[in-house]
Amino acid sequence: MTEAVALAFDDATYTLRQLDELAGGLAAELSATGVGRGARVALMSSNRPEFVVAVRAIWRLRAAVVLISPAWRTAEVSHALAVSEATHAVGDNGVLAGLMTMRDLDEAIVPRAADLAEPHPDDDAVLVFSSGTTGMPKAVRHTHASFGAAVRHWRGALGLTAEDRIQVLTPPSHILGLLNIVTALDTGAWVRLHRRFDLDTMLGHIVTDRITVEMAVAPIALAIASHPDLESFDLSSLRYIMWGATPVTSSVAQEVTRRTGVGWLPAYGASEVPVIACNPLDDVRLDTVGRVVPGVEVRVVDLETHVPTPPGVPGEIVVRSPSLMAGYLPDSENDDAFVEGWYRTGDVGVLDDGWITLVDRSKEMIKVRGFQVAPAEIEAVLHGHPAVADCAVFGVDDGVGGERIVAAVRTVTPIEPDALIDLVGTSLATYKRPSEITFVDDIPRLPSGKVLRRVLRDTAVKSDR
Repeated sequence: MTEAVALAFDDATYTLRQLDELAGGLAAELSATGVGRGARVALMSSNRPEFVVAVRAIWRLRAAVVLISPAWRTAEVSHALAVSEATHAVGDNGVLAGLMTMRDLDEAIVPRAADLAEPHPDDDAVLVFSSGTTGMPKAVRHTHASFGAAVRHWRGALGLTAEDRIQVLTPPSHILGLLNIVTALDTGAWVRLHRRFDLDTMLGHIVTDRITVEMAVAPIALAIASHPDLESFDLSSLRYIMWGATPVTSSVAQEVTRRTGVGWLPAYGASEVPVIACNPLDDVRLDTVGRVVPGVEVRVVDLETHVPTPPGVPGEIVVRSPSLMAGYLPDSENDDAFVEGWYRTGDVGVLDDGWITLVDRSKEMIKVRGFQVAPAEIEAVLHGHPAVADCAVFGVDDGVGGERIVAAVRTVTPIEPDALIDLVGTSLATYKRPSEITFVDDIPRLPSGKVLRRVLRDTAVKSDR
């Protein structure tokens, strides 16, 4: 009997047995270098089958995967390695290779059968990074128990079965990419992994691979809606397109549905709690991120007192769940992360009869194309330029459900805006580059020194009108 294909990449296909034999070979190599239970292995890789193999190999050794974005620069990677205390490295990225000895995924892996112990539920499974209050990334720790719970919640929310076919175009170093891959493989669904996002490639493979579940964030949704030849693609195999990372832009979603007949499935989660809410498959509403998924508890509490608010009254969304992270690294990031055992999402929303509607965010993170960007991280780079006396970074609505980055700068000597934008681009990941530099006479601050970002944001919005 022919074994079912589990993963496709370009013209190559892999069964689960082939993936596990490759994982067995890589696990043997890593074990010989000292990787074992409790070790943390940095993984900085492009989208490729070897990424999946590496994750499975590290888990076979009861070690934890430290996911590092391939878009990161040296300073960001150095910080991530220090915070996570990674002792080994696997990948295909020169930045990581320049910082520690790395097993290069461009080198062939010799398949090998391996019968290693299953990880313990309390073992760390994966560390993913989210922006910290100091501006540099903090690590979100998930055990096999918490990540396994997230997989079960995601499978149930999506109604995913072994008959489904999905494709992954987003970086698997992001929690959603990894969650999609692991959930699909655990379910027995068919997965196509792409090197990078390309709209025509994505649409073409929906047709040729008969994809049943598509994943999208706001920029992808806008690109689909704006495609001049969208009607030429037969998307009838799709059960829905999942919209995540930001609240749905209804006009964009409705335009896609009008042109293709395909509906949407809004969902809501975070790196810390990967699945919080999702629209029921038989009752989808574009004005809400959905109902709380089974197994997750959600409250909305007053921003100051943390007392639960009445139904329909906005407050901060707090969460308890078996899928909740084990905590942050460094430990100092945990100080304000919880209130009486509930995780503080930093999102302001309304809970009404189990439906969650997001209103705003209490935290100052800027959401760019599904990534959270800390203003302090960009400000630190700008402050390093001798022409900059003071600065503040904030986000403004980009019109597609996310934000664009704006930097207000007070200078001591003249400088071109593009020079400051390029400075950030050479120091940090591309998506952290400001789209605009606005020169100001003063940065508004409280007596404590806290920047009044809302004042700057309101001024920027008014000037756009």
